[in-house]
Amino acid sequence: MPQLAQFRYLRVMKNTLLTLFCMAAFGSIHAQDTFSIVAVDSVTGEVGSAGASCVNLSFFPGYPIDFLGELFPGLGAINTQAYYLAANQQNAAERMEAGDTPEEIIDWLVANDVEGNPTIRQYGVVAFVGDGPQSAAHTGASTDDYKGHRTGATYSIQGNILLGPEILDSMEARFLAEEGDLACKLMAAMQGANIIGADTRCAGFGTSSLFAFLKVAQTDDLPGNPSLLVAVKTTGAQGIEPIDSLQVLFNAAHSCLTGTNIVNPLNDPVTVYPNPTGGTVTIHGLNPSGDDAAFMLFNLEGKQMMQVYIPTESPQYTIELGDLPSGNYVYYVQYDGRQHNGTIVIE
Repeated sequence: MPQLAQFRYLRVMKNTLLTLFCMAAFGSIHAQDTFSIVAVDSVTGEVGSAGASCVNLSFFPGYPIDFLGELFPGLGAINTQAYYLAANQQNAAERMEAGDTPEEIIDWLVANDVEGNPTIRQYGVVAFVGDGPQSAAHTGASTDDYKGHRTGATYSIQGNILLGPEILDSMEARFLAEEGDLACKLMAAMQGANIIGADTRCAGFGTSSLFAFLKVAQTDDLPGNPSLLVAVKTTGAQGIEPIDSLQVLFNAAHSCLTGTNIVNPLNDPVTVYPNPTGGTVTIHGLNPSGDDAAFMLFNLEGKQMMQVYIPTESPQYTIELGDLPSGNYVYYVQYDGRQHNGTIVIE
């Protein structure tokens, strides 16, 4: 199946399953997703998305943490938020694939809102058009204050239910000031919103939000499988700052001091198995030629649960995970100055 056709099929199936699951269990996610950014790098062709919200995703287990952002390798990125509907996101994706410009995508979504009410939606779109990138955003008049967006040629930043315009201003300033690659610029933007009550609903929890994510796709990534994806999900009772936890995961996966070291999954020889696992994992394909390799395991709150050093002469290494609770974890393998990352389930 051609890559674009495969992307369309997988996306339609994902959105259909998510919609059916959540309509059956909870109804739609009729909540305001708060601050986010989409951006592209016109030099490398990378596309990225990051965002956070005070929505408690524990009530919506069918939704991945990064659900509001969609990446189109080599094309662009779209964030769909504020009274999120999967059908609106699917329509936006189809317009991106059809070759519409960001402004044309926004105009189409406003004119064809699935529920006929674009005044409660918010979108950010960025894409490569002709010889350069373009961006566009929409903030519906009926989204909750403070609401707004900021756009530049390579990015769109948007938010609602915010403490004030300073949240968007800070995100934009940090994005523009960061001298690293696209991933580093997205992380800097997220730190710009690392303020208690950035999403005002979370002020009582002492955090900016309850979940946060960041992802970057390279031009030859498979659709739906970005080279970099880090995400954190918390609940209000935990009092954990998701952006701090996101930074921990990001630092383990990527360096902003030495430039990009994201490994494209297509070119990565490392495998970690079995997954799911009952308590051990085997890392295969290392053959590190320099310093010892390292395996790190984090829970979805960004807390490091384990770090194991692997001798340089070990092309295959088995690790006992101990008595860790059942659940989903994020792992990182560092070797030869590179990073391999993924998620693993402990049963």
